Amino acid sequence: MPSSVTAAAVRGDLRNVAIVAHVDHGKTTLVDAMLWQSGAFGAHDHVDERAMDSGDLEREKGITILAKNTAVRYHGPAAAAAGQPDGITINVIDTPGHADFGGEVERGLSMVDGVVLLVDASEGPLPQTRFVLRKALAAKLPVILVVNKVDRPDARITEVVAEATDLLLGLASDLHEDVPDLDLDSILDVPVVYASAKAGRASLEQPADGALPDSENLEPLFATILEKIPAPTYDEDAPLQAHVTNLDASPFLGRLALLRIFNGTLRKGQTVAWVRNDGSQQNVRITELLETKALERVPTDSAGPGDIVAVAGIENITIGDTLTDPDDPRPLPPITVDDPAISMTIGINTSPLAGKGGKGHKVTARQVKDRLDKELIGNVSLRVVPTDRPDAWEVQGRGELALAILVEQMRREGFELTVGKPQVVTKVVDGKVHEPMERMTIDVPEEYLGAVTQLLAQRKGRMETMSNHGTGWVRMEFVVPARGLIGFRTRFLTETRGTGIASSIAEGFEPWAGVIETRMTGSLVADRAGVATPFAMLNLQERGSFFVEPTAEVYEGMVVGENSRNEDMDVNITKEKKLNNIRSSTAESFENLVPPRKLTLEESLEFAREDECVEVTPEIVRIRKVVLDQTERARIWARTKKG
Repeated sequence: MPSSVTAAAVRGDLRNVAIVAHVDHGKTTLVDAMLWQSGAFGAHDHVDERAMDSGDLEREKGITILAKNTAVRYHGPAAAAAGQPDGITINVIDTPGHADFGGEVERGLSMVDGVVLLVDASEGPLPQTRFVLRKALAAKLPVILVVNKVDRPDARITEVVAEATDLLLGLASDLHEDVPDLDLDSILDVPVVYASAKAGRASLEQPADGALPDSENLEPLFATILEKIPAPTYDEDAPLQAHVTNLDASPFLGRLALLRIFNGTLRKGQTVAWVRNDGSQQNVRITELLETKALERVPTDSAGPGDIVAVAGIENITIGDTLTDPDDPRPLPPITVDDPAISMTIGINTSPLAGKGGKGHKVTARQVKDRLDKELIGNVSLRVVPTDRPDAWEVQGRGELALAILVEQMRREGFELTVGKPQVVTKVVDGKVHEPMERMTIDVPEEYLGAVTQLLAQRKGRMETMSNHGTGWVRMEFVVPARGLIGFRTRFLTETRGTGIASSIAEGFEPWAGVIETRMTGSLVADRAGVATPFAMLNLQERGSFFVEPTAEVYEGMVVGENSRNEDMDVNITKEKKLNNIRSSTAESFENLVPPRKLTLEESLEFAREDECVEVTPEIVRIRKVVLDQTERARIWARTKKG
């Protein structure tokens, strides 16, 4: 809320709230239940589960990537009690749970007046909970604690509430110096709601561990939101002030800017002053004004303070800009986002097979650059830095997942790319190189304790705390260099047989930790172009495992498999069987060829070494050496060995 606002008029028929939590704690499911119970969908409407996750990738991976808003029209008893018998509109912002998409959370918090903090009744507060909560408290937003999934058989409700309260107090004491006017009393008095989002039930009374809340619906949650989240306040005399917090696109209207109006009224057809982040100003006309109803955007004539609306008609508007009164412009402060920690080089496809995969592929440098520029508009946590090559750019983001998702989206749009191995973004402090650190929380069954500790020790991790709840699970906290976590997830899941839960959050910068050896195996590299033959693969298979199928097209310098020893090996995978006119008894012995490992994009990025990169096309993902020529590679290797 801008500082110019005085406690004047109040919009009693409106609440703006963000739902924040760690990944998989049930944010999107809760929003679903709120929409259904407020009668947003008709009886015959076909609505998918997790209706807010609209993107294909979001559906596939089961995670929220982009922050989205919806409007719930609530008519229950609590609305009448609050003096609004006609109903109250609750604007809900569904935010992602991964720290990689932290920029989305920060934007979401800039448009609301309070936060619903969701915590899993078994897992308790996790690093991302800490991250989003810290942001909410720094913005002086009131918090409602919702303990979700109380009906889990392994729920431990009392302990989780105690952990969440400790976390709140710990963060409040940390922030006390930075935010002097923090209201500690309200933090101590945080309301707790017990819920099961899947069952669509909530209660203020604590149920037994593993039991459902006693209320039949989410009424207690709605009542708590209306009571604890303040209604938007505004100054009646102030001119128009609206902050752009998100962008969207419509096939009919072009670019849409999502705004939170702080003061004044916005009307369709009105001329307003558009103030950019750099301070420049120009007058623009609002051609279309849309408000959100459930999952639809519908045209409206005007919107007042506190409303979250979308406007069309402004071509190059970006996040953080302000729409204000042309006669009395008062711009709002821009949105700040945490610095990037991981970078990756993205360039055009430079392999011998570039452009041969299919028709309509986007292979030129201009197409790639335009797409990256387009991504920058809507994604505040990304940066694109030019490199010394005109056809490659360094893309920096908060984490490996965020960058991998960008590459996956571009691949689905028909781009062919060469993607370098993820690196960390370092900075020099007092003449010493510092690298980003991550605070990692790991939950594993007791029997894997040794394996996980060893795995993180290899990656220069430092254990801070360890606790055993007596449930057979152990929780550990490590501080690890961010580069030690590149490729960590796959190894971790293998070591813990898929049972471990790991999540991390940025922890600032520390001096460079030294060399981290993450991969103990070498690569099998094709030494000539051609087609992979079953005969050659059969002879080579005891050397390691393959990534390519028989009859797949290969080229010199392409990584065709993993060597079981710690060195690269050039192999001839295109070798044909010598034919003669004598019938052979081994003619049909290809049944015993071990099936190849199919690597996904994320696995390929994790697997690649410093001297390797990943070729991404809409059809296939290949790993290759940066230098394709075998003799040239040998020369470079000899040089580094001498040096």
